[in-house]
Amino acid sequence: MDVVLLSRIQFGFTVGFHILFPTLTIGLAWFLVFFEARWRCTQRQAYLDLYRFWVKIFALTFGMGVVSGLVLSYQFGTNFSRFSEFAGPVLGPLLSVEVLTAFFVEAGFLGVMLFGWDKVGPRLHFLATLLVAIGTTNSAFWILSANSFMHTPQGAAVVDGVLVPQDWWAIVFNPSFPYRLAHMLLASAITTALVIAGGSAWCLARGLYREASRAALRSAIAVLAVAAPAQIVVGDLHGLNVRAHQPMKVAAMEALWETTRGAPLVAFAWPDQDAQTNRYAIEIPKLASLILTHDADGEVRGLNEVPRADQPPVLPVFFGFRLMVGLGVVFVVLALWGVWSAWRGRLDADTRLQRAFMAATPLGFVATVAGWIVAETGRQPWLIHGMIRTADGISPIPATNVAFSLTLFVLVYGFLFAVYLYFVLALVRKGPVLPQTHLEAIRGARPGELLIDASDAQGARRWT
Repeated sequence: MDVVLLSRIQFGFTVGFHILFPTLTIGLAWFLVFFEARWRCTQRQAYLDLYRFWVKIFALTFGMGVVSGLVLSYQFGTNFSRFSEFAGPVLGPLLSVEVLTAFFVEAGFLGVMLFGWDKVGPRLHFLATLLVAIGTTNSAFWILSANSFMHTPQGAAVVDGVLVPQDWWAIVFNPSFPYRLAHMLLASAITTALVIAGGSAWCLARGLYREASRAALRSAIAVLAVAAPAQIVVGDLHGLNVRAHQPMKVAAMEALWETTRGAPLVAFAWPDQDAQTNRYAIEIPKLASLILTHDADGEVRGLNEVPRADQPPVLPVFFGFRLMVGLGVVFVVLALWGVWSAWRGRLDADTRLQRAFMAATPLGFVATVAGWIVAETGRQPWLIHGMIRTADGISPIPATNVAFSLTLFVLVYGFLFAVYLYFVLALVRKGPVLPQTHLEAIRGARPGELLIDASDAQGARRWT
């Protein structure tokens, strides 16, 4: 493998690993806001129990996101130094604003969330939870603004071989940014809802923590029922935006080799990029044109319009898109099933639904990673669409160096993920153990005690 492909694989691996954690923390932060608000309004112990349990998962996940995210910035200098020199004046300030306005807020108020129960007033504690949620969303705002600029650049010009900002408003609010931000926030909501629903269903299936698990499952189903259909609408709008600004990405998503009027939807095929054709294709006539142009006879541009060197890799984009869309349909079905079961009052007794939610627990992450593969691989061969190619942004380093660092990343990240899962599963097995009075449980806690509680043999109780 050459240094370009190895650098792409390394960045793809590290960003794919990293995205798992912000996807969960963004959605989970808002669930924590809801749990604390409901507890303060109703004084139902179940909501406090839910908050105290999930805030531990949030803290662990936030830490993993920080650790894995730091590596991404360093890779711009180590593997993509020419890209950094070219795009630094635009992307550098965007990423710096994210750190100053979002990360510091999250990191600072997370301590209040964990250790401030008896040190600050109830309103200030809720404000801390709310600010952390706003901070996670603000992080997504700036990161996605920078990433969207790489897909649909505007407001900057190349001067003496360097990208120079000319209109920051246009840079931040570039054409694809609103759709990508909405798409990602909904993905976070869906992923978090599935994680909470899966954990709650597991507890209900075993007769554990019934009141809290029932409340959590209802909340997750409500979020899923809103977010899953909304994601389909946003996805359609996003697709129209991609068609307007990155038509070759759409052509790769549809494995459409020739510009066609009344283009069929390829339900399944094995795209052969060398032969520029689809093998074993199963097609639905005119459906691609209907979806992409809202006209059954509309024209959809094909990959033949650009040289082969400018075509994105079709195979991962084609299958990644179908995996993402297929899972989106599954999420809508699960949401409707959950609403039906909740309306009939059968959440406790519907064992098939419980098993379905347990099986679906990781699927939000799978759909999110598949979506990022479609977006980022579909942008190739460009780092910034139409401005700088990936091959031109790579650092002048030997391929062996990148191969060695990639191997280390795989080993270290594998170890970190195993440690993360160990502590998460330890929390799940333990469940929240609370004394009879919730203030006694949280008063005087030392750092670390609220992440992995020691079991209290006297006066301790589990969720009921």
